[in-house]
Amino acid sequence: MKKLLVSMLVAALAVCGSVVGSAGPAGAAEVACGGFSSSAGRCVNTQLTIGGTSYNVDWYLPNATASGLMLLEHGFSRGCGNLRNTSKAVMEKGLMVLCLNADMTGGNPGLATALGDALVGRTVAPPAGRALPATYVVGGHSAGGHFASVVGARLAALGYAGLRGAVLFDPVAQGGFSANVAAISAGGARPVLSVAARPSAINLTNNSFGALTSLVNPFVGVQLVWTGFLLGVPYGGSCHTDVEGDNGDLVGNTAALCTPNGTQTARLRDLSSTWARDLATGTRTAAYWCTDAANRATCGSAVSKLVGGSLPVAALIPVS
Repeated sequence: MKKLLVSMLVAALAVCGSVVGSAGPAGAAEVACGGFSSSAGRCVNTQLTIGGTSYNVDWYLPNATASGLMLLEHGFSRGCGNLRNTSKAVMEKGLMVLCLNADMTGGNPGLATALGDALVGRTVAPPAGRALPATYVVGGHSAGGHFASVVGARLAALGYAGLRGAVLFDPVAQGGFSANVAAISAGGARPVLSVAARPSAINLTNNSFGALTSLVNPFVGVQLVWTGFLLGVPYGGSCHTDVEGDNGDLVGNTAALCTPNGTQTARLRDLSSTWARDLATGTRTAAYWCTDAANRATCGSAVSKLVGGSLPVAALIPVS
């Protein structure tokens, strides 16, 4: 029954994909991203050639010199515009952000590998004459989370020293995900972090958790869980599309069978943008980390308050 439901949702999204997939005019020169405003920087929509194919992309460019580049990839049949304000939150922490409007079916490993090659080869040129940062953080939502894992694993396989880790948003794992995140982790040398939603059909009941919990990393993130239970079934509180939040739409929310929760979206953006900044700069904002997720007493104040606070409740993603 679960497989049938997921197949129906995927089919519905595929039909509607052209509605949400594009963030700007194909073939366009550099133009401002629609609906974006920030005193800390700007968003530019343009074209980027990867592996001989041109893709419509969004770049988020902080006013100051960027501390690193974060790939922040959208999910299946979604678009970069659906991650507008989450990308903005990361940019406002000082990172340059890149998102490709592309087919994310199965995490699109072919494109992910090609992007990894281009990033290692330093052939990815930001717009407006900006320099490409040397440090990279890979991230993505849902199927885009798998895409990010492939990019990160490719960077690791090619020995790129500037890879700093991953920040994933309720990723949906495909074949090879476990090996990918293990390659990014490099035995715990690099953080691999996730902000997950409650278990549901659309995230295949948190099917990424097996790979995350098998890492030797002492902390792999936070699950924004639920408001409560009804007859033993979790309800409310978090949604697969919390990362989209106010940039979501009826298509995504119908597929997810839930609506983003403003409180959880704010929490997600706060956690993820702080982690991304820490990875890029090689620092640790102590309040947002745990030295041992098996022991909540080792968690900083922001995480402790979240996982021990009032409803909607949250939980640490368990570690082995």
